[in-house]
Amino acid sequence: MLFFMPTPNAKARELLLRSFRHRNFRLFFAGQFISLTGTWMQSVAVSWLVYRLTGSSLALGLTGFASHIPVFVFGLWGGCLADRGNKRRILILAQAAAMVQALTLAWLTLSGTAALWQVVGLAAFLGLVNAVEMPTRQAFVVDMVGRDDLHNAIALNSSMFNSARVLGPALAGLLVAAIGEGWCFFVNGVSYLAVIAALAAMRLPPAPPAPACPPAGGAIRQGLAYAYGDMKIRAILSALVAVSLFVSVVMVLLPVMVNAVLGQGARELGFMTASMGAGSVVAAVTLALRRESRGLSRWRAVCGLGVGLCMMAFAASRTFALSAAIASALGFCLILFFAASNTILQLRTPDAMRGRVMALYAVTLVGMAPFGSLMAGGAASLLGAPRAIALAGGLCLAGVAASLYFEAVTHKASQDGPARPTH
Repeated sequence: MLFFMPTPNAKARELLLRSFRHRNFRLFFAGQFISLTGTWMQSVAVSWLVYRLTGSSLALGLTGFASHIPVFVFGLWGGCLADRGNKRRILILAQAAAMVQALTLAWLTLSGTAALWQVVGLAAFLGLVNAVEMPTRQAFVVDMVGRDDLHNAIALNSSMFNSARVLGPALAGLLVAAIGEGWCFFVNGVSYLAVIAALAAMRLPPAPPAPACPPAGGAIRQGLAYAYGDMKIRAILSALVAVSLFVSVVMVLLPVMVNAVLGQGARELGFMTASMGAGSVVAAVTLALRRESRGLSRWRAVCGLGVGLCMMAFAASRTFALSAAIASALGFCLILFFAASNTILQLRTPDAMRGRVMALYAVTLVGMAPFGSLMAGGAASLLGAPRAIALAGGLCLAGVAASLYFEAVTHKASQDGPARPTH
């Protein structure tokens, strides 16, 4: 989808795609796009499978909790591994493990033996893989493009992620409606071969010797102390916690909203998820066209507040077309908020600490989701899906506003002292 976005002229196109000057990034982008399309197909199919097997909002919340809690528990350990080990080798092993998970889920579903406990167990296994893969992948980007093109590469990665988010759910909706969820899982399993091949084909310079690093426990404490001591990083991570925790309520309850509230089916669920992805692609392209990272803090603040407002509007909508439009706006705000936060964190962090700081990013981005998933299931059971989403939107708005206030106060207090560069 990115390649068909119109740009005003050749200069703008060159600016948008400048990270493609790097051969390794081109390989990574192509392989990841194929793999992520399959991942999004599986995400929609898992939600529909669980809802079909149980008809329960609580079961959807439990599955979401199982898939994300390993990132919260083991994400910092994954960041330590990224700072110490060979990132490409770690990523290849992680992709192979995820492929095994998808093919196992396909076999269980196609054989008609899939049960909720099996789906939840496999979701937890994939979460454990993601606890290592996510911080390693985030820290690997700068190795492919360098610091000058980092914010462009992050934006292009976001556009690729969300282009797959448009295509994958749309394909999943068609496949689930026609032949069932199992084939979505099979396609996802095969898609991992693309990113494994891309990683294997990269030409990387010899890695410099890893800096001296304390044992895992000490390295984790070192990373936490660094992030806590930097007021800007602390404020960014606080806002990420609020957004990630509460926006997961929408993601978990999306099948319920589409089916029980809007009266639609699997095909429309795929379209709704794709609509959110379309807004995200527009946001990512907007970010990629920026010449520099200056001003990203302002975008981050506006879009963080916009997430909460969009969630409340989505909860109030009772027509499919309006809900899809709001989902696009929500996707736009989410991706700009996350990508701006990612860029500022990476530019602010030294190389030796990047894996651990990006592990904190992964923990706040994904590790909050299990708690949001449980909250979604419980709140929807008590209040209904629309009220649960509206409540989560209000809390998200309040949390982001509080973190922005803290950031402004600490910035004002430190103006008279030595300050680190901000973006």
